[in-house]
Amino acid sequence: MKKFNPAKIIDHTNIKANASAKEIKKTCQEAKKYGFRGVCVNTRWTKLVSEELKKTKIKTVVLIDPPLGLSSHPKRVELSKQVKKDGADELDIVINVIDIKYERYNEVLEDLKEISKILPTKVIIGSGYLTNKEIEKASELVKKAGAFCVKTATEKDPLGHIELEEKARHLKIMKESAPGLKIKAAGKIRTFKDVQMMVKAGADIIGTSSSLEIMREYRRSH
Repeated sequence: MKKFNPAKIIDHTNIKANASAKEIKKTCQEAKKYGFRGVCVNTRWTKLVSEELKKTKIKTVVLIDPPLGLSSHPKRVELSKQVKKDGADELDIVINVIDIKYERYNEVLEDLKEISKILPTKVIIGSGYLTNKEIEKASELVKKAGAFCVKTATEKDPLGHIELEEKARHLKIMKESAPGLKIKAAGKIRTFKDVQMMVKAGADIIGTSSSLEIMREYRRSH
């Protein structure tokens, strides 16, 4: 596999519920130091991250409606519009996993269609909760809705930490089901070797809070 700089595809993530402003600023400084693709945070930190990353090419990525995407459609739209106003560049929004399980596909599609018009959108499908067929269907809906990327899980999703071999298999299903979409892998990706494995399986973007360890390992090997 061709060697590459992982920083360019990493969304450096800090979605700790108890993160402080000081810690979020530190996350942004780390992103600037290594040149990460983006910084992914909870909604409350949108303004701060946007301000910290001003005059850089690093994206402010905001997580919406974890862990299962169960907020009402109006609430999800309201949150998405608010973070856009606060300076977000991209949304990482969780699909309504229960609607997928119960095959309420039209509701899922209409929800994501409206949200995907607000900002460039990655849709988290919670692949650890889904069967292969459901992963396939969810990925198809994400593409049909106009999002640019389909994502496995959030880092804090209890089933986001499935074994990487299983995650790699999910990525392949996602890529085959939604050709042309970017694929983002997240959860349990802690080493440069893990990143390489995910990229080989089809990932275009990596979400991780282990970014510094990954970069140290990468630099040691180059």
